[in-house]
Amino acid sequence: MKLGAVIITMGNRPAELQDLLDSVAKQQGPPIEVAVVGNGSPLPPLPPGLRTVELSENLGIPGGRNVGIELFGPGGSDVDVLLFLDDDGLLPHQDTGELLREAFAADPRLGIVSFRIADPETGVTQRRHVPRLRASDPMRTSRVTTFLGGASAVRTAVIGEVGPLPAEFFYAHEETDLAWRALDAGWMIDYRSDLVLHHPATSPARHAVYHRLVARNRVWLARRNLPWPLVPAYLGVWFALTVLRRPSRPALRAWLGGFREGWATPCGERRPMKWRTVWRLTRLGRPPII
Repeated sequence: MKLGAVIITMGNRPAELQDLLDSVAKQQGPPIEVAVVGNGSPLPPLPPGLRTVELSENLGIPGGRNVGIELFGPGGSDVDVLLFLDDDGLLPHQDTGELLREAFAADPRLGIVSFRIADPETGVTQRRHVPRLRASDPMRTSRVTTFLGGASAVRTAVIGEVGPLPAEFFYAHEETDLAWRALDAGWMIDYRSDLVLHHPATSPARHAVYHRLVARNRVWLARRNLPWPLVPAYLGVWFALTVLRRPSRPALRAWLGGFREGWATPCGERRPMKWRTVWRLTRLGRPPII
């Protein structure tokens, strides 16, 4: 089973990027091929043998990863599985690649694997990095309904069947969009606590456009993927949760602006999931109204 890795970078973390590349090169088993995408920036000096491209503009996280996928042939067809890794992450264990090969080989319907993200200093996994509602125990491996975009592995057959990440999202919720489409096609998603990516603990709100894009893309996600009766329920729950969390006034204003934008702008192709997929999501512990 051939593995590839897609890494997008803004060129501002060359030391961290090199550490990540070193950790990928040290993986046991057959070498993992690597594609590095300069997302609107020049690439720093890199080791020979990598697949690389420098984009003239920042296409966002999903857009940049989609370009990286194509560096492995149409839909990533040169390899069987693609790892998506943040450029300031690090694979601390050398058996991660082999464990992935074993997992995908053992389960032909396993489409996506989400890694456990841990802070390199404390070993702590932030609650938001456990892709399920019952997130208090990050050491519990389970079937899940979404995944962590910068610490994951996707079977290229999934991309070939349901399409790539939604580039128009730019940032936020693009993983859930792909996950819902994959689940609707009958694929499975696993969260594996033994597959670790070291990544410094951060707040997603460090991105200036965080609140607007989170709200806009939440609306787009529902409009694209949910049966119409569930759209108001899903968005109503998230609207209420956002207000109850009492964000700052500027944050709430940005969030409300994004929420309006999500309704007023095109969301891309609508492919509502089957009702049996809604039931599958519910059985997996996350009905698509939460």
